[in-house]
Amino acid sequence: MNKSTKIFLFILLGLAFVTCIAILTFWMMLKNVERKEVVVFHGSGDEVAVVEVKGVILDSEEIVRQLKKFNEDRSIQAIILRVDSPGGGVAASQEIYEEVRKIRESGKIVVVSMGSMAASGGYYVSCGANKIVANKGTLTGSIGVISQFMEFDSLMGKIGITMNTIKSGKMKDAGNPFRRMTAEDKEYFQSLMDDVHRQFIGVVESERKLDHDTLVKYADGRVFTGEQALELGLVDTLGTYEDAVSIAAELAGISGKPSIVKEAKKRISLFDILTGNAEVTEFIGLKERILQQPILQYRLPQGF
Repeated sequence: MNKSTKIFLFILLGLAFVTCIAILTFWMMLKNVERKEVVVFHGSGDEVAVVEVKGVILDSEEIVRQLKKFNEDRSIQAIILRVDSPGGGVAASQEIYEEVRKIRESGKIVVVSMGSMAASGGYYVSCGANKIVANKGTLTGSIGVISQFMEFDSLMGKIGITMNTIKSGKMKDAGNPFRRMTAEDKEYFQSLMDDVHRQFIGVVESERKLDHDTLVKYADGRVFTGEQALELGLVDTLGTYEDAVSIAAELAGISGKPSIVKEAKKRISLFDILTGNAEVTEFIGLKERILQQPILQYRLPQGF
C-alpha cells in the first residue's frame, strides 16, 4: 500500500467518523425537539414578554416571528430581549435589529438583558432597544466582521485529486477551498468586510449617540466586559435579568410585579415527527442552515 493510498484511506475514515458523530448528534437533538406554546410563568400584573436570542444567529425568522407576535399583542406592555450569543450571520443580525428598532419606534418598550455573552451580532441586535442591561462579567462589543476560508489544494494534490472549475467570471469562485486565494481575492473579500463593518459602526454610532472617532478606535473586534462597555457607552446600566424586567416594567408604566410571558417548550411526540409537524420540519431544515453558514458574519472567531 503506497503513501497516497494510506493518506486517502485515513481521510476517508476520518470523514466517516465525523459523519457518524454528526448523525448521532442530529438524532439526539431530534429526539429532544420541542414545540412552542405561550404560557405565563409568574406574576399577576400587566404582562412583559421574553424573547431569547441564544447561541449562534443562523437565521432571523423565528426570533422576528416572536417579536412581531408580542408587539401586536395589546396585553403585552413591554418585551425583554434576552441575548446570550456570540453573534452570527450579518443579514440575520440586521433583520433582528430592524424588528427591535421598529417595535421601539412603535411605542412599545424593548429592554435587552445580556447574559454571559452578547458579542458582535449579539450586540448588533441589542442596539435597537430602549435600554441595554448587561451583567458586570458579560462579554459584549466585538464590533467587527469575520470571514474564514479553508484551503485544501495542497492536501488534494498529495492524494492525486484535482478540482476543475468552469466559471463565467474570474471572481465567481473566489473563496474556493480547492485553489489558493489570490491577492485579488483577498482584496475583494476585504472590501466586503470593510463595507459591512462600516454598516455596523454606523448603527452603533447612531443608536448609542457615540463620537465617531472614539467609537472607531474601539470597533476593531475586541470584546469588553459589562463594566467596560458601560464606561464606553455601549450599554446603559449593569444588572441582572430581574433588573431588566424591573426596568422594562417601570418604562412601560407597570405598577407592581409584572407577569412574565414567553413561548414555553413542549416535547414533540413521535406522531408529530411521522406526520411532518411544522416545528419538526423547521428543525430538520436547521442542518442546511448550519452547513451553509453565511460568508460574512458578525460573530466571534470559532472556538472563542
